[in-house]
Amino acid sequence: MKVLMLNGSPHAAGNTARALEEMKKIFEKEGMEVELLQVGQLTVSGCRGCGACSGLKKCVIDDVVNELAEKLADADGMVIGSPVYYAAPNGAFIALLDRLFYSSRFDKRMKVGASVVVARRGGCSSSFDQLNKYFTLSGMPLASGQYWNSVHGARAGEAEGDGESLQSMRTLANNMAFLMKSIALGKEAYGLPEREKLIRTNFVRPDLLTEE
Repeated sequence: MKVLMLNGSPHAAGNTARALEEMKKIFEKEGMEVELLQVGQLTVSGCRGCGACSGLKKCVIDDVVNELAEKLADADGMVIGSPVYYAAPNGAFIALLDRLFYSSRFDKRMKVGASVVVARRGGCSSSFDQLNKYFTLSGMPLASGQYWNSVHGARAGEAEGDGESLQSMRTLANNMAFLMKSIALGKEAYGLPEREKLIRTNFVRPDLLTEE
């Protein structure tokens, strides 16, 4: 089984990296193939809203986003981690995730997702909620741990002092590994749930608009 992990921090050896590495050790112990990528330092354009991906099945901006889409398509689970800036994840990382999840049109259902946030003090809950929305929008089950998936530390290395949160990372990884294996068995026995044809309801109905 394969896990794709994305470090959305600009700092390759910071506290977000430390949290993700704690999870990575558990995944490897469980016999899983893990790819941990450092993407938080990349300059990534935001979505243009051009809609070209509906036909191309990939982003019209041919950069790292399309490379990550191929890796996600091949993965059984995904972990995304980010530091907290102004009570939100790293903006460049959000731009990447927006395009990745919107432009990749393959079926992501039952790939297991988990998000991790790191802050000096506050803003973890709002950032955690924002990252989780990528998974829930895509039919991806969320793995849970023993607390909200947050780690605390400002300067690099301070996460070592947050023993409770590092334990939470290990618990999260163990639970995620179990869920991935269980879903694999379920898919083998029962397949994926039946999928209805998508219904899209706009808040404004064009047929009700009147011309002045």
